[in-house]
Amino acid sequence: MKRPSPVKRLTLGLRGRLIAGYLLVAAISVVATAGFTYYQAHISILRTGQDTLLNNLRDTTTTFADDLPYPPTRAQLTSFAGKLASGSGFRIITVTYGTQSVTSAQGGPAIPETLRRDVTANRELTFQRVTQDGTPWLTAGTPITFADSRQPSGIEVYGATPLRSLSDAKAAVWVASHYGAIPALVLAVPPALLAARGVLRPVRRLQHGARRMADGDLTSRIKATGNDELADLTRVFNESTAALETTVGELRRMEASARRFAADVSHELRTPVATMVAVSDVLDDSADTLQPDISRAARLVTTEADRLARLVDDLMEISRFDAGANTLIAYDIDVAEAVRACLRARGWQDNVSTDLPEPPVTARLDPRRLDVVIANLIGNALRHGAPPVTVRVTASEGDEDCVRINVTDHGGGLSPETAAHLFDRFYKADQARSRSEGSGLGLAIAWENTRLHGGTLTAANGPHGGAVFTAEFPRTPTTGDGT
Repeated sequence: MKRPSPVKRLTLGLRGRLIAGYLLVAAISVVATAGFTYYQAHISILRTGQDTLLNNLRDTTTTFADDLPYPPTRAQLTSFAGKLASGSGFRIITVTYGTQSVTSAQGGPAIPETLRRDVTANRELTFQRVTQDGTPWLTAGTPITFADSRQPSGIEVYGATPLRSLSDAKAAVWVASHYGAIPALVLAVPPALLAARGVLRPVRRLQHGARRMADGDLTSRIKATGNDELADLTRVFNESTAALETTVGELRRMEASARRFAADVSHELRTPVATMVAVSDVLDDSADTLQPDISRAARLVTTEADRLARLVDDLMEISRFDAGANTLIAYDIDVAEAVRACLRARGWQDNVSTDLPEPPVTARLDPRRLDVVIANLIGNALRHGAPPVTVRVTASEGDEDCVRINVTDHGGGLSPETAAHLFDRFYKADQARSRSEGSGLGLAIAWENTRLHGGTLTAANGPHGGAVFTAEFPRTPTTGDGT
């Protein structure tokens, strides 16, 4: 199994994304709630404090206005302003009458002209918020009317007081909302973990089931609980696994039947084919004494009988590979000498050049199977390549303690399509030549024999044209029985 890349390991998994998403929603909810709470508290504090100050100014003015003589003197206006400043909650009180104007304290913002006009015009308590040097102030004004006629007396009272205390209260609310959001986020972690666990539990079961199915256990089933989307997905997974198990089982039965059929047919054909080969050999020996037409027919029968015999032998060999009945009978042999013996046995010495090392190159191999590999590779090069055909044996030491056999021809090389299917059974590069000498099993058998030794068989195009087949064998076989 491939290990995940470092980039993939650094990314958040589904569990992390679920928890992060839950916490994000919780954070947004907490922040929104805190912001709304702060806004409402801000409005409530401002309105309550402002209304309290305005009511105090109205009540205090009404209370002390009854004792103010009319028309008042400047000293009386000053005394009146002092009483209002001490009882209304406004820091600065300004009282005007005609051209006279007295102020209880210095500083503060100037009374806005718009406020003066509103008080004069509306004849009622009016307020306006202003800012001086970054500090918010509340300014208010109210006229004093005669109690008996409700007519304006010409006396107007203006007050100004900073709203710093209200700002401090708003700041306190803001800090409280901040500190209140942190515990809320902390308390949101356990529900996030529980929610992620509830979602991931069926996902994890699906993952384990899928891994068991990938490992070949098609009986894997997952218990589906609930009626949500994950439960539906679990049921679909179980249905798919059951269908796949049925299909794979049927394919395996069909494959086993096909293998038994090929093995049985090959076995049943072996005896009559051997008889046909013996009779055809007798006919071939007597072909020169027969009439020309009969002689050609006899030689054709001999050729086809030999071809059929080789096909039956190849089918028997493939059947044994499929059944796992082929084993190695390996011992130490000289690979270079095995190549020479293969060429002598088939009379290929004049058609094939060799590049063999002088010191013996020994390896623990099955000589019969090695001969099959070499013969199939050289025979394929002679039939489908072009001369010269060269066989080269090399050996490597150290970590790659192996022996390599290279068979090179100088033909047209391998097309990409041919290279992709070269070792498939019954594959022929020229599909139109269905009556070619080969059965399409030679390279497949060579590949199986190489694999049985724990080696590899590859094919590629050479640097100067032609095909290069490379069979690589370990010095000691890693599979089979090395006796």
